[in-house]
Amino acid sequence: MKTDKKELPEFKNEMEERNFWEEHDSTDYLDWGESQAARFPKLKPTTKSISIRLPQDLIDDLKILANKRDVPYQSLLKVFLAEKIEDEFGKKRVG
Repeated sequence: MKTDKKELPEFKNEMEERNFWEEHDSTDYLDWGESQAARFPKLKPTTKSISIRLPQDLIDDLKILANKRDVPYQSLLKVFLAEKIEDEFGKKRVG
């Protein structure tokens, strides 16, 4: 079933486009059924520093495991967290 879509206007700047989309529905202008997932393989994921309190024995165990794998313990902690989150979501996360 082909539907007629409205033509997108030319925007002078990002603010004008932002204001336009605040007032309009994208389905009037785009056929989302033909969309494809975008992948940006060369982008480096953004990281953010956080503070977390952990029991000393947990940190010690993590350092022992990291040493056995010859990786920094903070990197190993990120791997463990990512694996657990993946298990919880039931799928591999992109990024």
